[in-house]
Amino acid sequence: MKSKTSRSAMWGKKFLIVSALVIGGAGLLFAQHNKISSDLQGSTPAQVNVIVQFNQPVSAVMHAKVINRGGTLKRELHSIRGGAYSMPASQLESLAADPTVLHISPDRPVHSLLTSGGTVAALDHHLETVNAAAAWSQGLTGTGIGVAVIDSGIAAVDDLPAGKVVYSQDFTGSNNTTDLYGHGTHVGGIIAGSGKDSTGSNFTYTFKGIAPGVNIINLRVLDANGNGTSSAVISAIDTAIALKKTYNIRIINLSLGGGVFEPYTQDPVCQAVEQAYQAGILVVTSAGNEGRNNSADTNGYGTITSPGNDPYILTVGAMNTMSTATATDDIPTSYSSKGPSLWDQVIKPDLVAPGNLIVSLYTPNETLAQENPGNIVPTSLYQTGGSGSSHEYFILSGTSMAAPMVSGAAALILQKNPNLTPDQVKELLMATANKNLIQSSTVTDPLTGVTYSEQADIFTVGAGYLNIPEALQYIGYVPSGVSAMSPFAAVDNQGNIDLVIGTPASGQSVAWGSIQNQNIVWGSSALLGPSTSQSESVIWGGSTLVGNSVIWGGSTLVGNSVIWGGSTSQTESVIWGGSVIWGGSTSLASSVIWGGSTATADTVLHGDQP
Repeated sequence: MKSKTSRSAMWGKKFLIVSALVIGGAGLLFAQHNKISSDLQGSTPAQVNVIVQFNQPVSAVMHAKVINRGGTLKRELHSIRGGAYSMPASQLESLAADPTVLHISPDRPVHSLLTSGGTVAALDHHLETVNAAAAWSQGLTGTGIGVAVIDSGIAAVDDLPAGKVVYSQDFTGSNNTTDLYGHGTHVGGIIAGSGKDSTGSNFTYTFKGIAPGVNIINLRVLDANGNGTSSAVISAIDTAIALKKTYNIRIINLSLGGGVFEPYTQDPVCQAVEQAYQAGILVVTSAGNEGRNNSADTNGYGTITSPGNDPYILTVGAMNTMSTATATDDIPTSYSSKGPSLWDQVIKPDLVAPGNLIVSLYTPNETLAQENPGNIVPTSLYQTGGSGSSHEYFILSGTSMAAPMVSGAAALILQKNPNLTPDQVKELLMATANKNLIQSSTVTDPLTGVTYSEQADIFTVGAGYLNIPEALQYIGYVPSGVSAMSPFAAVDNQGNIDLVIGTPASGQSVAWGSIQNQNIVWGSSALLGPSTSQSESVIWGGSTLVGNSVIWGGSTLVGNSVIWGGSTSQTESVIWGGSVIWGGSTSLASSVIWGGSTATADTVLHGDQP
């Protein structure tokens, strides 16, 4: 198999090719360029908004390094030992030459992760599909657990009363913490909605949050159009870390994302979520909605958004419940982003949860409701003799809706055992996820007539489908001291694609199995990032493998050890293990970065694409 070294890939409206670099006498220049994000190099605007990461704590001395080059401090970013600045593009090279500067990135846009398309009013039955009632019957509602919702704000609605939101702060500069867009309120309702306005003898269905007992910490970073910046997200993460003890914040929900332009070890948002993880906070984020993006001939593979590409956090893809109360007919949504991640080839998403046509909360004055009145739930859907439109319930679709399902489930687990670490919660949710999924499916978009084929492989559904009762049942089996770092894809010396925990050179495929010379993804384009020592890329063209070790299956627990289903001889080892160290040297040679703000479906709306 030949590595592909010069193929360009279109992403959204722009593309960027990082050409092969030769390290020789120009080593210093290469080092400086390596500190500057590729999407900043060759910047044409006179002034650029950047995030600078230093190797020392934030201080006036560090700020001066930018200010003395004509820059202005916009905000401090303590979790990444850096700040957000506006500065002359002509000074980037000079700043990169400073030995205290680790990396310079643009202050990139982030967006809510909603899909576009038409909407059909129907019960999504996500509560039954993930069996949240099994937790409620044990008295588990997430009581005492704080969940930081970093989003577009949360509006005051009956199902999320004032006492439910225990803290609010704005990071958009508007000094307004309410939800003008409509996304954050919907996400908050999925996690913690009380069901008050659909409970009673005259209601046929109650729309309730997964963990209605939690406390919400409302950190607003998205404006009235669902847009924000990386620096605002990092500031909100800093605040969540600072308030962890005050509000017992154990979970951060990030139903937003942006493009992947560099390794996760340099991406400032990824570095911030890792600091939350180190502080004992489980970070749950959306995978992205680029599963239909075939601009690079990969049929949506390799489209995970940032920070969902970080191996330390829990990344969630979306499932379609098919509007039934059973999980047996559920299929992956065609828009849910697929792994592996660009640059690092991290196996994502980690698991999937309901995300299609999800009914949750809204207020009539929000942007989404004003622009999409067809998404407002008719009262006849849940009320005997109901007529007209609901003033509280609204339909949205996307991985934005799937992530809070998992955040709510994590809160239930942490109420039952508050001593669990983020690694243990992530491991438990993945290990007990339902792996007996429909292996392949075909759906047709009713609006466009385009047919999409999906398969429930590890790059689409991760470890499987959220299963709350299983997670609660095996909560005592999860070992302590385990690392739940997501595995990486690698190629061994024989050209086999392995899903690796630990060092790729070890040749171990612990619990995930080996794909053994099979083509695992459609399309003819390679997703190119820093290559393995064999100079092979992770994704090749050809037909897709359905079955064998690509598809999950079998039981998930063997004794006291948690291992994935399917055939594996590692019956005593725990799933993940330590850090992944890539064999051999890596460079930017043959790397392709897809430019643009984030691709098409990430920036807008609401639909019901299957």
